[in-house]
Amino acid sequence: MITKTLQASLGKILTKPAAYNEPMSRHTTWKIGGPADILAEPANEEEVAALLVLAGKENLPFFVLGNGSNLLVGDLGIRGLVIKIGEAMSSCTWDGYQVRAGAGILLPALSRAAALRSAAGLEFACGIPGSLGGALGMNAGAYGKAIGNLVTKIGLIEYTGTRQEPDALQLNFSYRHSSISGQPAVICWAQLQLEAGNKEQSLKEMQELLRLRAKNQPLEFPSCGSVFRNPKDCHAGYLIEQAALRGLRRGGAMVSLKHGNFIVNLGGATAQDVRALIAQVKHRVHEYCGIELVTEVKEAGEFIPD
Repeated sequence: MITKTLQASLGKILTKPAAYNEPMSRHTTWKIGGPADILAEPANEEEVAALLVLAGKENLPFFVLGNGSNLLVGDLGIRGLVIKIGEAMSSCTWDGYQVRAGAGILLPALSRAAALRSAAGLEFACGIPGSLGGALGMNAGAYGKAIGNLVTKIGLIEYTGTRQEPDALQLNFSYRHSSISGQPAVICWAQLQLEAGNKEQSLKEMQELLRLRAKNQPLEFPSCGSVFRNPKDCHAGYLIEQAALRGLRRGGAMVSLKHGNFIVNLGGATAQDVRALIAQVKHRVHEYCGIELVTEVKEAGEFIPD
């Protein structure tokens, strides 16, 4: 229950006032999701820590949100507190080819900032529609490269409010996974080591990657990015297309005609539509080739019962 006392406490912590009954469709790239009881956007690490301590004191459930690009929020919304690590925590400090970047910065922005400084290594991230914090949690990557390979240190705040700064030797990154995922902590920043590059060459490479992305991915519709992990030695999108599932539709959700591993929101799609379509795709692919697809997308909040 949102009490006046809780609202007053949030008001003392936050620079930006909290939003109440905030539609999560405004905060996910799928443009899907019911209302969050409370949505707070901390401006710095101190506000993150204070929110976590308050949540613990009040037994308030909470969910940590980045850009919402790999997320399906239930149609009934999210109970409790959503802590959004966004633009207010997106600043960068450069030291040569090393950068300490806030977890809220979007990967395309960080990729371009690096290129303009002739710092190479982040070109692959120019089209990934996520924030740095979310990317670290799932070791986001593209074109055979991944963000975890560049990390030297990460700034975390544990749910107790305690700060930690694990270095590369303490972090374990693998395909679409990191040891940070599932830990009771919020990523606030990361230190990345890039290498000397050429600005014009990096920008040209990024332009070509963005051209390929626009050609092969359905950027004209809201989506979460790739829905399924690639099975070993194969591509999920290829299997979905071979199973003749492009164009398969449930309500306002459809398997993209352009790329089988994308489910797009044609307008008015619900989380229930997407869930049902994911289940159908998994079933049909398994029937076709015996492979059990595994979803990359995470779920949050309350869903309408099937």
